[in-house]
Amino acid sequence: MAKWIPTFPESEFTNRVKVFEYDGERIAIFKLDDGYYAIDDECSHAHAYLSEGELFDHMVACPRHGARFDVRTGKNLTLPAVRPVRSYPTRVEEGMVYIEVDE
Repeated sequence: MAKWIPTFPESEFTNRVKVFEYDGERIAIFKLDDGYYAIDDECSHAHAYLSEGELFDHMVACPRHGARFDVRTGKNLTLPAVRPVRSYPTRVEEGMVYIEVDE
């Protein structure tokens, strides 16, 4: 079963990415011109935090080996990553950013 949980107020997004921890997992939440997107923060290729990578439009590059992921879907776009990362639906209510997670 899925549930919506609050993460951060929109006013706290002074940078384009914030990291939220839920159930021991790091989730990177990206603020882009067209909305908020959330994906697992760990690269599917090797241990590295995607929140520390460079953001290009809707793509983030892993800071360790440069694999790129679509922050809207979690899809892996370039090698060396061959698997996507999980993405999470987001919504904003009364100035708070929420993500949908499984219970």
